[in-house]
Amino acid sequence: MARIALSGASGLVGARLAEALGADGHRVLRLVRGSAAENELQWDPARGRLDPARLAGLDAFIHLSGERVAGVRWTAARKQEIAASRVASTTLVAETIARLTPRPALLCASAIGYYGDRGGEWLEETSPAGQGFLADVCAQWERACEPARAAGARVVNLRLGVVLDPNGGALAPLALQHRLGLGGRVGPGTQWVSWITSADVCAAARHILVTPALVGAVNLVAPQPVTNAELSKALARALHRPAVLPLPAALLRLALGEAADGMLLASQRVRPAKLLASGFRFQDPELEPALRKLLA
Repeated sequence: MARIALSGASGLVGARLAEALGADGHRVLRLVRGSAAENELQWDPARGRLDPARLAGLDAFIHLSGERVAGVRWTAARKQEIAASRVASTTLVAETIARLTPRPALLCASAIGYYGDRGGEWLEETSPAGQGFLADVCAQWERACEPARAAGARVVNLRLGVVLDPNGGALAPLALQHRLGLGGRVGPGTQWVSWITSADVCAAARHILVTPALVGAVNLVAPQPVTNAELSKALARALHRPAVLPLPAALLRLALGEAADGMLLASQRVRPAKLLASGFRFQDPELEPALRKLLA
């Protein structure tokens, strides 16, 4: 049984992961803002407040906190909030871990946005960073772990793809759109979508915790990415609905500005090379069976 600190436990992935870790018998210390219960630790990353005394004896720290990126316009102020919420909080966590003895492993969220818009190029953990706002944020986010890494802690950067879960994230609005008969490809539909179910995110995180050889960047995506058009068709088949109403790129750019190109129109064809090489087995390796299970 391990003692694990978890930030972002109220989010979609964090809530699922906290439940899974608890079911495994681990003791999970949730980091919260505001009043804290017995199994919680109050922190304020914006002000650099994190009590290292409460973290003594930790086996791992899983850091998932960050301001929302999808579904909002990236104004200058919003971009600053997105970057600061990730970089400042990660720096605080990494510097705190560096002061602990023994030092827990740090599993820190990142994203495949690190690779930028890369068309049909296959991307693995060794692929260089791309260009654009999200790529820059992810690169800064991962560099913020350096104090923990330099102090000898095992650091893993979890490059998350599009997480599919029936209760939120990208899938809930897409499923509603298709149920209403309004589904279709987004923009050209040729952009690659590297996805993963929330169940496989949790399983991968638990696998990483007990696999010391996994260090550095690890892609958390299913082994079979799809194009946006294929995603729309698979979702339509799973829901027995049509997918014939494309959403024009121009309309997306009008509504979301830069975020449309950075999130919905960007193409990232990512392979989970390290996970596969480490022996991890996906519960949901193929999209359509995964969608049918999630939306049953």
